[in-house]
Amino acid sequence: MHEGRKTLTRYTIEEEHKHPGASGDFSSLLNSLATAIKIISNQVNKGALIGALGNAGGDGGSVNVQGEVQKKLDVMSNDVMLQENEWTGHLSGMASEEMEEVYTLPAHCKRGKYLLVFDPLDGSSNIDVNLTVGTIFSILRAPNPGQDASLADFLQPGTQQICAGLALYGPSTMLVLTTGDGVDGFTLDRDIGAFILTHPQMRIPDDAHEFAINSSNARFWEPPVQRYVDECLAGKTGPRGKDFNMRWVASLVAETFRILTRGGIFLYPKDSKDAAKPGRLRLLYEANPISFIIEQAGGASTTGRERVMELSPGELHQRVPLIFGSKNEVEHVTRYHAEYVSGKEPDTFNSPLFGTRSLFRTQ
Repeated sequence: MHEGRKTLTRYTIEEEHKHPGASGDFSSLLNSLATAIKIISNQVNKGALIGALGNAGGDGGSVNVQGEVQKKLDVMSNDVMLQENEWTGHLSGMASEEMEEVYTLPAHCKRGKYLLVFDPLDGSSNIDVNLTVGTIFSILRAPNPGQDASLADFLQPGTQQICAGLALYGPSTMLVLTTGDGVDGFTLDRDIGAFILTHPQMRIPDDAHEFAINSSNARFWEPPVQRYVDECLAGKTGPRGKDFNMRWVASLVAETFRILTRGGIFLYPKDSKDAAKPGRLRLLYEANPISFIIEQAGGASTTGRERVMELSPGELHQRVPLIFGSKNEVEHVTRYHAEYVSGKEPDTFNSPLFGTRSLFRTQ
């Protein structure tokens, strides 16, 4: 190990020493999360060798509360997150994408002062084709420490998060964390079994030349999103005066890490594809933790109309639109939404740029 490199354990203890009176509970919780992430990483890495590929429940597949077919690794990862964190004594409850209700800790487990919400395996549709997946989590303070957490306890805006993180199971396993004092990235050194601080104080460039969006949904987008994407595609000959590259991995953790390392913008906007789901990503355990990380790295995050972390959750699995990344690009999209909503631009969407037989629009 390179001299001066910090392990996650040393990092969390040193951070707690900055806060006189800290009990050590938070450091211990982060270390139990790190253990869970190592186990999931090992399962993802072995894949077919341990029979972990394919759908849970056989060929037909079992379906989670989201109405999504579960992969075997979805279920395995969820179990790992529960089992490695329930016994620590630091939590009063957990909630997961894979469970309909709040998870009540076993009776013999001590109740603590934190809440944990997580997506155990984001991007799991990529598993069988060996692309990047990950884990997303958020830690909140329990309103009633020492007691079983209720649903209402979890319905806190993202501004109340005390920690957010994501794990990335790619060519290397990485853990990205924020506790409200910037964003730090750790890489798993498998030789010693520890996360090492390799990306201190990550920062997102204000400007970008990449955007990520699922263009197959273009016909369902609102005009401000159509406007933004068409302008990017027009490149140097269009109103933006510069060329953009388009990316889409279908893995939120992979998209986020790319933006953290080289900038860009990610859009999963409100659309008309399903009236019951104007947004696609879950607020509590996807949009909020990702937004916290992005903002702490100097970026911005919005639904298009409002800051994500200021939303008041109404339900455990609430879905929202999510647009995040380099600050100037996000502000661009936000301004287009504001102009569209206010009706200040009646001629914009009738311009020649939007009337062509482009990749996204036909007449």
